[in-house]
Amino acid sequence: MKLTSQSFSDNAAIPGEFAFAVIDPATHIALSSNRNPHLAWSEAPAGTQSFALICHDPDVPSSGEDVNQEGREIPSSLPRVDFFHWLLLDIPAAAREIAAGSHSDGVVPGGKAGPAAPDGWRHGLNNYTDWFAGDEQMRGDYHGYDGPCPPWNDTLIHHYVFTLYALDLPSISVNAPINGAKLRAALAGHVLAEASLTGTYTLNPHLQKK
Repeated sequence: MKLTSQSFSDNAAIPGEFAFAVIDPATHIALSSNRNPHLAWSEAPAGTQSFALICHDPDVPSSGEDVNQEGREIPSSLPRVDFFHWLLLDIPAAAREIAAGSHSDGVVPGGKAGPAAPDGWRHGLNNYTDWFAGDEQMRGDYHGYDGPCPPWNDTLIHHYVFTLYALDLPSISVNAPINGAKLRAALAGHVLAEASLTGTYTLNPHLQKK
């Protein structure tokens, strides 16, 4: 199985159009258009009954102590954890493409509604739900896609891994609220094939110029 995108190339930078935030010289970051990227796939195995998609960033700091703090940097040696940016379930077996901007087009304070997604598909919660839990203006349930917004003082370029799973079930059984850990557990034993595509992103201007 192969996964490709017209929005970015494998192991190349994701354009700011598909990010939650972009660099702002005065304020470090500014909200972006936050569109989901285009994705297309081929060579699905025989017996595929549906697909599921997970996008995660494995480079998120395990400690938030230095995150976005003036005069401080997050060292690349700091242990990292997963941050889920998109969980999409019940993609029909006949589907072969997701159009850019079809599942996200702009930042929605409090999160987009869900779990219902376009065309009868299903969205899980991404980790902005946890990130904004203490923010009065932004907190809420963030369903579907919300793009990259790594710490602007991180010395590590972040990687965003889009993984498509071909499944032997027409619909995955997973209890709400659907998060990354629950979905990964529900996929176990039902994956016929998988394919991944990785994009990079940084809000650190020193890294972006390299």
